[in-house]
Amino acid sequence: MRPVIAGAVLALSAGAGAAAVTVGFPTRADVEPSGPVAASPKEDPKKDTTALAWGPTRGELATARELVAGWDEKRLAGQVIVGRYHGTDPAKAAKMVRKLHLAGVSVTGENVVDEAQVRETTAAVNEAVAADGRTIPAVIGVDQEGGVVSHLRGVATEFPEFARTGDAIEAKPRKGVPVTTEAARTTALELRDLGFTWAFAPVADVTVGATDPTIGSRSPSEDKKIAAAAVSAAVQGYNAAGLVSTTKHFPGHGAVTGDTHLGLQELDFGMKKLKRRDLVPFDAAVDAGAPAVMISHVDVKAVAPGVPASMAPPIYDLLRDDLGFEGIAITDSLGMGAVTTTTKKPAVVALEAGADLLLMPANSRAAHRSVVKALRSGRLDRERVEEAAAKVVAMQMWQQRTAEAVPVPGDVRKQAEKASEALSEAGSEG
Repeated sequence: MRPVIAGAVLALSAGAGAAAVTVGFPTRADVEPSGPVAASPKEDPKKDTTALAWGPTRGELATARELVAGWDEKRLAGQVIVGRYHGTDPAKAAKMVRKLHLAGVSVTGENVVDEAQVRETTAAVNEAVAADGRTIPAVIGVDQEGGVVSHLRGVATEFPEFARTGDAIEAKPRKGVPVTTEAARTTALELRDLGFTWAFAPVADVTVGATDPTIGSRSPSEDKKIAAAAVSAAVQGYNAAGLVSTTKHFPGHGAVTGDTHLGLQELDFGMKKLKRRDLVPFDAAVDAGAPAVMISHVDVKAVAPGVPASMAPPIYDLLRDDLGFEGIAITDSLGMGAVTTTTKKPAVVALEAGADLLLMPANSRAAHRSVVKALRSGRLDRERVEEAAAKVVAMQMWQQRTAEAVPVPGDVRKQAEKASEALSEAGSEG
């Protein structure tokens, strides 16, 4: 049973003398767990339409498990990797995905020219997955948080930094929460229109302010309750639009005073403080139905000292056991200095630790090769990797099904621009 880290309801004050406003989070107490459940002999588990806590149905997960059980090591390894590629040639990304059987790719600013080229890239990657015999969409993700981290600048609508959501909720919760949800919903629809299936957002880190050089305005707030409300609202917006969101950077990056892109940085305080502050927004995201959580590369002294969080089994245990998260645990980019300077074969180590999906290895081909070799040698337990791959496949089944049920409106750009303006205005009212 997961302990209560944050209450199911947050009472946020709109200011001195104002009445408290209740911001509720959906409870998942009665949602079926994702683990194996005995079925009667007459039941086909692949037809079970019971929704799992993180999105897919039990039937979709059962179908995915049966599918990946028949794959060889190369296909299995590919399905747990979201590749990195250089340049702007759509054919290069597609060739890598097909040759290595990758789940998909992450598109960065380096890969973007203009809208037409982005659409060509996402289409080419999806075609590569189809040509590889898979009937699910590719994992095509992008860091599109708003503000300074917006890799589709000049292509997609520009939203203000995520800190504006916290400002809006703090100023007027009744207005701030729906404005945040609408910003996420329209961002997701616009990304889907461009061919994306994942967003590497929202940021759930509670910033400590000026001493936080990496997260800063990417965080919704310095207040854990306001941050929790913002993240919960955003996750619900992404879910409603049929795009896979990625709550990040577990178990919290906002109190880290160094940059993990450059090297291993410490989160040096006790477990009590971690639970009371940093885990609160992640707990809210799980309650809101977060499909994926990104694991940071921070050295969390209270849990797993001396190693990046993404490489540490106790970190995944904290996410699974303490927060009750059953969805996809994805690493932060494996090309970051915190990993490349500390860990040999990080793709293998992350899977051993509990990761389900490996994001942007420094060298996608080398990472794929190392996972295949570890599977064949027995270093990596095949059942562990099969379960990870099955969850990714099931997630893409959810994305495909939900997207079909929620068509992208013809005026999606106008809706996104309106939502961006509304968030900016609401965030400045405090």
